[in-house]
Amino acid sequence: MKIKTILASETWQIRHEVMWPDQPFEFVQLEEDALGLHFGFFVQDKLVSIVSCFISDDGMQFRKLATLEECQGKGIGSELVKYILQLAKEKKLKKVWCNARVNKKAFYEKLGMQDTGQIFTKAGQEFTIMEVLI
Repeated sequence: MKIKTILASETWQIRHEVMWPDQPFEFVQLEEDALGLHFGFFVQDKLVSIVSCFISDDGMQFRKLATLEECQGKGIGSELVKYILQLAKEKKLKKVWCNARVNKKAFYEKLGMQDTGQIFTKAGQEFTIMEVLI
């Protein structure tokens, strides 16, 4: 098991399959993908989980954290979040945040993130902004 830097295009299949299977494939391709840092978690050379990070000023937003269904519940997503939190510390950033699906809020709280109470809806899904100060 290892975490590696990957191309934005390598994230799209898992993003689509896990997060937005009912949307067109292009829905998961972000305009800003070219500006991001993308990481993959590999098990025996198979990409099973992904996350994309976008740094601006003294903060970092991570987006599209997704793990293949058969690999969920094994701590893989948690390892990716811990990895990017460490990256944020190394880059001397002050805050890391994400738009979390409301039904996944407890996952982020377990990793030390706090709910800001800012809730919104996108494509029929309810999200809340979660953050952690570094």
